[in-house]
Amino acid sequence: MDDTRRYERLRERFQNGDISRRSFFGLLGAAGAAYGLQMPFARQAFAAGDVTQVRFDGWGGVVSEAFRKHAFDPYTAKTGIKVIDGTFPGGDEYLAQVRASKAGEYNIAHLSGVFDYARYHSFDLTSELNIDNIPNMANVMPALMNAFKSITPDSLSAAPYDYGTTGLAYNRKFISDDEMKEKGAKILIDAKHKGKIGGWSDWRTRMWYAALQTGQDPNDIKDVDAAWDAVRQHRDLALKYWASGAELMSLLSEEEIHVTEGWSGRIYALQEQGHDIGYYDPPNGFGWQECLFVLKGSPMAACEELLNFMLDRDTSIAVAEGQSYPPALDPTKVDLGDKIPKLPAFDATGTLSGLTFANPAYWNGNEAEWAKEFSRVQRGY
Repeated sequence: MDDTRRYERLRERFQNGDISRRSFFGLLGAAGAAYGLQMPFARQAFAAGDVTQVRFDGWGGVVSEAFRKHAFDPYTAKTGIKVIDGTFPGGDEYLAQVRASKAGEYNIAHLSGVFDYARYHSFDLTSELNIDNIPNMANVMPALMNAFKSITPDSLSAAPYDYGTTGLAYNRKFISDDEMKEKGAKILIDAKHKGKIGGWSDWRTRMWYAALQTGQDPNDIKDVDAAWDAVRQHRDLALKYWASGAELMSLLSEEEIHVTEGWSGRIYALQEQGHDIGYYDPPNGFGWQECLFVLKGSPMAACEELLNFMLDRDTSIAVAEGQSYPPALDPTKVDLGDKIPKLPAFDATGTLSGLTFANPAYWNGNEAEWAKEFSRVQRGY
């Protein structure tokens, strides 16, 4: 029996639950020592054996529930490693917490957008994944992988995991499909709906939609003053800014607001609950991808093992159906079942060429100035 086949059989026994995780790494290390081999995982076997828990931080609500039920609990049952999951107070706040922490205190984050990946890299928070330890990464769409490789061409710190859009959500009791298609992004600055408009308290989203409302390219805003005027116009007409997916769903389902931009998966969840909420992606609507980002200083073997588990077909499908966002797996390689092709933003081609993503260099380059300006706008300036 050759070494590769021996390893594959050992891994199959581990994945079937025939041997414990500790035994798996022990046998792997023993085999490597006996045969003088440089086998996958062997370098990190002892470090992984000391790990009893991994911290994961994400977006909360139905997303966290899906991760807990379909990924973390089964992973713990299989490996004995606990996954301690926390919830973001907000993307910028979480980054501040990580930067103020000791290396290894935070391990894996469910980050949004390639610009987050670039931001964490700029603060020297990136790790180096051993892709050989994550064989399920081979089934991820190249379009998602390449976006991260453009920032760290020699290594990866994250596994792409899902994608979606931030489109327009509206209550059909008050706004028809025809009105939505006619007005598009401008419906968020339509005085007809004053006091019944919502919006995410995120400077990127506000400026992205301001670009659409002023007829500009979101990735190349020429008239910045006009965009800020649109942001202020939206603020004056809105009931409030929402800060979380749970608040977004509550405001729409309880009819406190009639229209807002919203995350595709959260709106699909409302539709599944029976609410007559429409969803529309306007031209150049905000497309995004999310990743499982491993922070520098984390126990790499345990984190890579968790990433591979989460990228497994069955786990990915279960989580995707639970959180209502399509998985990163390439639909031309992997059968994703019946429900996922019906989710908003799903791309059957695996190219994602129909979505508009944020240019990380452009948005990160404007972050300091625009985040500060939006903070002023929120306070009424």
